[in-house]
Amino acid sequence: MPIIGDRPDINLNAVIYATDFSSCSENAGRHARLLANQLPAKLFVAHAFLLSEPAQEVEARDLSVSQQRKDLEQTLGARARALSTSTVEARPVLLDGTPGDAVPACAEANAPALIVLGTHGGGRIEHGLVGSTAERILRSSRWPCLTVGPQAPTPSGTALPFHRILYATDFTPAAANAAVYALTFAGLTAGTIDTLNVIPPRSDENDPPLASLAERYRRALDNLVPEQSRDFCNPQTYIEVGNAHDRIVEHIHKHAIDLLVLGIRKTSHIGLVMRTSGAFRIIADASCPVLTITA
Repeated sequence: MPIIGDRPDINLNAVIYATDFSSCSENAGRHARLLANQLPAKLFVAHAFLLSEPAQEVEARDLSVSQQRKDLEQTLGARARALSTSTVEARPVLLDGTPGDAVPACAEANAPALIVLGTHGGGRIEHGLVGSTAERILRSSRWPCLTVGPQAPTPSGTALPFHRILYATDFTPAAANAAVYALTFAGLTAGTIDTLNVIPPRSDENDPPLASLAERYRRALDNLVPEQSRDFCNPQTYIEVGNAHDRIVEHIHKHAIDLLVLGIRKTSHIGLVMRTSGAFRIIADASCPVLTITA
């Protein structure tokens, strides 16, 4: 783990804010601007699209820019200008292709990068840049993704509002990678960290006693936070029994969590299983932004 003084550090060159121009993605843009300012990193405002058939004909036949592309460039430029400040220049990037392919490619071209996405509608991932598209982005990109859901509050100040961070782990390699990000954001925001492990319900009488299993996990959780980081992030350790989704969402509400950090993998019990389960259900139901690190 890289250390600067007593605090961990991640090296990010760019923040890729992927927008579909909906009002639901505007909150994600505000988070992206704050991230770019505090990391610090370059801020790219990206929109991925496919040319309509008439536009394809115009560009192929006349070798000129179609009206569709001109309109998107104008809209994207306006969004970038609205996000720019005296300390952050938001750069518009119009991407040819589907979001699931083009956004991870943009992150790769500007690596190391962090992707920022917005989600739509009613506490469930449904349309546009979310749902199956978001799943493809998270699966395709090796870079972390911050997903800002419809229940996440809009930041009102000029600093990241991540004062209390929940780091949920199942002790996989992906979860270990996520610990670095949890500690880094705690350092950026002078925030505290809750570390949480959810134990599946015991169904076999030959399973280890719950008390001894919980104590083993508690010691492992305590060891995830380096001694030199404890003074600034004030870690609190929690062991819960039950469904991972339910326990994580409950913890977010009960402890007023500002950022959830998840390390996910395809076979993890809180990982990318399908669109309506695992990490995507957590992202949709969380009342705070969710940072996912895939391995």
